[in-house]
Amino acid sequence: MSITKPDLSVTLGPLKLQNPLMTSSGTFGYGQEYSELFDLNSLGGIVVKGLSVNPKTGNPPPRIVETACGMLNAIGLANMGLKAFVEKIVPWLAELTTRVVVNIYGHTIDDYRAVAEGLKGIDAVSALEVNISCPNVECGGMVFGTDPKVAAQVTEQVLKIADKPVIVKLSPNVTDIRVMARAVEGAGAHVISLINAPTGMAVDIKTRRPKLANVSGGLTGPAIRPIALHMVHQVVRTVKIPVIGIGGIMNYQDALEFFIVGARAVQVGTANFINPRTALNIVEDLERYCIENGIAAITDIIGTLDLPPWK
Repeated sequence: MSITKPDLSVTLGPLKLQNPLMTSSGTFGYGQEYSELFDLNSLGGIVVKGLSVNPKTGNPPPRIVETACGMLNAIGLANMGLKAFVEKIVPWLAELTTRVVVNIYGHTIDDYRAVAEGLKGIDAVSALEVNISCPNVECGGMVFGTDPKVAAQVTEQVLKIADKPVIVKLSPNVTDIRVMARAVEGAGAHVISLINAPTGMAVDIKTRRPKLANVSGGLTGPAIRPIALHMVHQVVRTVKIPVIGIGGIMNYQDALEFFIVGARAVQVGTANFINPRTALNIVEDLERYCIENGIAAITDIIGTLDLPPWK
């Protein structure tokens, strides 16, 4: 049977996407920045930049350094704050038909609760992504993402407030990612996304100073893809809730690797800075791939990794 229009839709617990391609928080602004370049409604979803209760200016510059296979950044979750986001951005987001996910973070659990409360009842927001994993803020962020008990507490508290599906984004900067995955699943998370950026640094050999004002930052791009793929594989085999794969995805072949190990959707991050249409290109290439290979639905590929019998 020839396939003319494969089904690319996926479900992430209570959240349904028309296709499995999302953009990653911190790499796509609020969506407006890319809206003149292509139709955002062609994507499965967009994840807007990390949102806190109050506005945040982020870390001092320099905040970005190019590396051999990616980017080192220490933006520090700069954002306009909850009030301005609701007043200025939400009306624009409401015009989109694609899924809009808001990445939320805080310095305390009460901060997370406050952001979740502020987004309650807003139909334009389809889901919350709880960021417990940013490596670039002094408190909050990764502190919540490296202690399973605290990660579970944050998840539980957001779930008590939220009226939308809750995705918890995990940090790779832990000894065993499976422990963190079990903790947030046990706390009731609907979906897990991973990985956020591993911590790294770069040094200017002339000045002998760190290239980032923050000294260290998060490493993203193709360099981290094998790490991300391995961790996604581990988590998929550990939990029953859906998993979103993130990390160095540049093209449809990269995305397919994540689907084969079991991710039900993927997020494209650093590649947006190289080609803003990357996520859209992957959607189109996945459709072509399915047609050429007689695959009726993208879900037929998910979790089809052929492991040796002894693994």
